[in-house]
Amino acid sequence: MQPFNFGASELTGIVSYLRNMSSFDTKGLLLGNKTRGQELFEGAGKCATCHAVNGKGPRVAPDLGDIGSMRTADLLHRTLLDPAGSMLPVSRSVHAVTKDGKIINGRRLNEDTYSVQLIDEQEHLVSLNKSDLREYAVVNTTPMPSYKDKFSAQELADLEAYLLSLKGVK
Repeated sequence: MQPFNFGASELTGIVSYLRNMSSFDTKGLLLGNKTRGQELFEGAGKCATCHAVNGKGPRVAPDLGDIGSMRTADLLHRTLLDPAGSMLPVSRSVHAVTKDGKIINGRRLNEDTYSVQLIDEQEHLVSLNKSDLREYAVVNTTPMPSYKDKFSAQELADLEAYLLSLKGVK
């Protein structure tokens, strides 16, 4: 094995990982079935009514085509139970009111000091100059439901297995 030049923090992380390998309790861990998870995603979970996978589907919510390579199993689990609690700032919705009273709600795609670009509820790309707005707010809630009381533990494990399998287009 070739030698590696790790820093102190990297070595601490490796040692911590190795020490915790033997203490991880797998008895309460449910293994999910990604095929059943995909059925839940597209059916009872209604995830596919807002989320696309690899560009296929609606664009109202973030595309989940590579979510399995971006999020850990634990974070996906927490997101399914409490969506607003683990929502990334970039995925937050915005509420804007123009000076003439037009209300625009959507998911923020880009924002700088002077403008914001979003995709509205009808999947239209909208670019707004902040100086043309009477009201602008980032919304800290999400329309995504919690699956805490909707799915059983096994159904959650299946949905998580499907989401973890999404590693992007190959």
